[in-house]
Amino acid sequence: MDWRDWELFCEVVQHGGFSAAARVLGHPKSSLSAAVQRLESNLGLRLIERTTRHLRLTDAGDTIYQRVKPLFTALHDTHGEALAMSSAISGTLRIKSPYEFGANHAGPVACELMNRYPDLAVRIDVEHEIVSPVAENYDIVFAMLEAPLPPTGIVIRRVSSLERGLYASPRLLEKFGEPRTLAELAKLPMLTAPNDAPWALTTPDGGTEHLALQKARLVSSNADIRLQAALAGLGVLRVTASFTNAAVAAGLLRRLLPDHVCEPLNVHALLPARQFVPAKVRCFLDALEAHGRGGGLEEA
Repeated sequence: MDWRDWELFCEVVQHGGFSAAARVLGHPKSSLSAAVQRLESNLGLRLIERTTRHLRLTDAGDTIYQRVKPLFTALHDTHGEALAMSSAISGTLRIKSPYEFGANHAGPVACELMNRYPDLAVRIDVEHEIVSPVAENYDIVFAMLEAPLPPTGIVIRRVSSLERGLYASPRLLEKFGEPRTLAELAKLPMLTAPNDAPWALTTPDGGTEHLALQKARLVSSNADIRLQAALAGLGVLRVTASFTNAAVAAGLLRRLLPDHVCEPLNVHALLPARQFVPAKVRCFLDALEAHGRGGGLEEA
């Protein structure tokens, strides 16, 4: 019995057709069709009704898929856990991260580890949408969580608490004047992210005040776009300090109200719930922690 034919049948069903499965697996469409035909011939059953527009399972095909697919999923999970027992840092590490954190933290760590481990490859997708690492097949999803996530077979670890500040260009400050209070700051145009709540700041006396975001000149989830707008003198930027180091050093941005403390950016790692964490994931998170402490890796 060729179990590979069974697995390819499941892949065709999961991806909704032969063409889609061929693209994902990198196999010729003809080889997938041949595998399903062999399986049907060996079983003496019609599993798939083929049409020009879409794939439709027969009753027998649906029953077999529902019973067999979980077995292959469990087999792959077991294989991954077995590899995790090894100390070898190899294979592809799949990461999803918001831009700001990816560019200044996950990216430098990935480059350092790839230099250190030649058998390690890294894929970093940069998006702000929070997804399940299980459903989307990521090893690590970095997210800024404002509220608890429902339990969905994932592990959530807090990995970083990043200092943030308020920044503006000298050009903007020449036009509006440098604010000395939150009330004066509120009169300036703001550069915000789509989901920004009023910005919380701790005042010099230890109290907390919130800056309303009623004058947003630009709204973008991409921190680099907001940074470009700040450099162009279009508004006030709230961002992690590491993201503006070069611009501040060059005199292109100035920090506003330095005696006020912005709410830090808390970053969490979402991981698939596994008994064994792969060595490449453990290594990356350890290196990220060292990066956050300022050890081993230089800040971007």
